[in-house]
Amino acid sequence: MDAALQNIGDLALSQATAPRLGKIAAVGNIDKAASDFEGMFMTQMLQPMFAGVAVDPVFGGGHGEEMMRSFLVQEYGKMIAKSGHIGIAAAVKNEMIRAQQIAQTGGPNAIQ
Repeated sequence: MDAALQNIGDLALSQATAPRLGKIAAVGNIDKAASDFEGMFMTQMLQPMFAGVAVDPVFGGGHGEEMMRSFLVQEYGKMIAKSGHIGIAAAVKNEMIRAQQIAQTGGPNAIQ
């Protein structure tokens, strides 16, 4: 429960700007997009680690294992992102919220 409260606290905004975020679903979309980004980032970082590792004949090896390795690495990336210890998703989420606020307020450097 503490982690959930901390995540809500990360999204806390003043009452003046909170209505500009729109529906609660939009915040959920931001969370999912940030988490997906972190998962894909971690997958990209893990791929070179497995590029030079030969397939293991004990577990069948061959072309099938080579083809499925990318799926395995992708799942590793998702699990690392899900653990929340890296922190990329939180940074991405904060930047997405900030960009949305700037765009909605029409500031001098508003994102178009």
